[in-house]
Amino acid sequence: MKLLLAGLVVFLVVETHAQWYRFPVEAAQGSRDMWRAYSDMREANWKNSDKYFHARGNQDAAARGAGGRWAAEVISNGREWAQGLGDRGRGREDSEADQVANRHGRDGGDLNIYRPKGLPEKY
Repeated sequence: MKLLLAGLVVFLVVETHAQWYRFPVEAAQGSRDMWRAYSDMREANWKNSDKYFHARGNQDAAARGAGGRWAAEVISNGREWAQGLGDRGRGREDSEADQVANRHGRDGGDLNIYRPKGLPEKY
């Protein structure tokens, strides 16, 4: 009985440290980060800024934790998939370049390599 109780205590301590309960909150916050990056991109309306905002949204979301990283990946993949259905003239190469920027952001890479010259500091 003592062994069972000790096992239960260890399990609860490990699970508490894993913080699995934070995943949905992080996912919601990451989704909001992705939406903010999209809104900023639309507001900025800056030529050649697409990859920068892709990377920034993914980086902000992934910084939230596992839930944010998951949300960033699902949203990014879903967006590219949906755009591929209608193929609005973007093409496969552009979609692949977007995915490279998405992964670069999620992995915590330097956003300045995608930042277009002259983009206001606000972004």
